[in-house]
Amino acid sequence: MINYLELSGVGIEFDTNGSKFRALQNVNLKLDKGEFVSLIGHSGCGKSTVLNIVAGLYRATEGGVILEGKEVLDPGPDRAVVFQNHSLMPWLSVYDNVALAVDQVFRRSKSRAERRDWIEHNLALVNMDHAMDKLPSEISGGMKQRVGIARCLAMQPKVLLMDEPFGALDALTRAQLQDSLMQIQAELGNTVIMITHDVDEAVLLSDRIVMMSNGPAATIGDILPVGLARPRDRLALAEDPEFVHLRQQVLEFLYAKHGHPAGTQAGNQAEAAAVSPAGTRLAAVAKSDAAVDSPEPGAPGTAAA
Repeated sequence: MINYLELSGVGIEFDTNGSKFRALQNVNLKLDKGEFVSLIGHSGCGKSTVLNIVAGLYRATEGGVILEGKEVLDPGPDRAVVFQNHSLMPWLSVYDNVALAVDQVFRRSKSRAERRDWIEHNLALVNMDHAMDKLPSEISGGMKQRVGIARCLAMQPKVLLMDEPFGALDALTRAQLQDSLMQIQAELGNTVIMITHDVDEAVLLSDRIVMMSNGPAATIGDILPVGLARPRDRLALAEDPEFVHLRQQVLEFLYAKHGHPAGTQAGNQAEAAAVSPAGTRLAAVAKSDAAVDSPEPGAPGTAAA
C-alpha cells in the first residue's frame, strides 16, 4: 500500500557564516489521505522547516518527501500554504485575491463563468462571500485569514499546510476559525499539516499530534494519536477526561522530556499549566463564542496562502 504522504529520513543542513547548522535529522512521518496532523514543539525545533520541505520551498539534504507516489522537489498547487503573516494583495479585492490562485490553476480547465462560480463557492465556505468587493484594509484580521484559507482551498490542493494560521488572532476569533476549519475539513476531507504552539488547539483539531524534540538536529520525539470522536464540541471537551489526559501527555513531553529546566520562568509557567484544570481556556472561549455572533474583531495582520 502506498502512503498518501511520506517523509522518509529527512534531514537538512544550512550554511551559517561558513559553518554547517543541522536543523533536522532523520524525520520520518506517514500520513493517510484526509488526516489532520499537528506539529508542536518549542521555538527553533524545526517545525516550519518540516513544513517548508513538504511545500517544496526547501530541498532536504538527506531523505525526501513522497506525495501520492511522486517525489516533492519544488513548490506546486497540490500543496497550498496558509502562513501566519498577512499576504493578501492590498490593492485587490477579496474576490480578486482568490481569483489570482484560481486563474493560475484552472485557467485552461475551467471557463470564466466556472471560475467565477468556484471563487464564490470557496468564499462562501469560509463565510466571506458577503465581503467579496472589499479590500483587505476594510476587513478584520480574522476575515483576512478566512480569505487566505479560501484562496488555498480554491486551488484544490492535495495537502493543506498551515503555519500557525491563528497565532496572531485574539482568542475569540481564533476559536471561531478553529471551528470553521473543523467544519471545512469534515466536509472536504482535506489532508492537513498544521504547526501550532497551542496545546489545546492541537488536541481539539488533530487526528495525531507530532511532537518535535529540541534542535539542533531536531527530530520527531513522539507521536500522539487523538481518538476523540468527531464532530468535536469545545465546550463538551473542556471537562472530558480523555481531552484532559491527551493535553497532559503533550505538556509532559514539551516540558518534562524536551522542555525548559525546572525553576525557570518558562518551566514554572509550564508546571502551572500542567496542574491547572485542563480546558479552562477552551471552555471560557466557547462560552464567549456562544454569546457573541458578530463580525470578527480586528487583529494584527495575518493570513495568506
